[in-house]
Amino acid sequence: MADIYKPETLSSEEVDSLDGVTALDFGTNWCGHCRAAEPYIERALAEYPQVRHIRIEDGKGRRLGRRYKVKLWPTVVLVRLGQERARVVRPADEESVKDAIAQALGQISG
Repeated sequence: MADIYKPETLSSEEVDSLDGVTALDFGTNWCGHCRAAEPYIERALAEYPQVRHIRIEDGKGRRLGRRYKVKLWPTVVLVRLGQERARVVRPADEESVKDAIAQALGQISG
């Protein structure tokens, strides 16, 4: 299976400039929980094409993961202009991801 999580390439300043909702998907390629959750995350995000999805390889000393206090993988943090709107940790189904996305989108329109 191909590596899906890429080394951190975004700075905090770049994340702060991302308008619209962005799903920051923190994990690692060797994490079994990440591999198991991948289809749930993918299917949920497929229903929300307006949500940008960025996979970020996390680990010790990775600043972006520490900024959002990521403790377990995968953690999907939904942000707008760098501000956290919702999160889901180790999703076990598609619905939990959809609920977090809907919460993030609702905070923008509502």
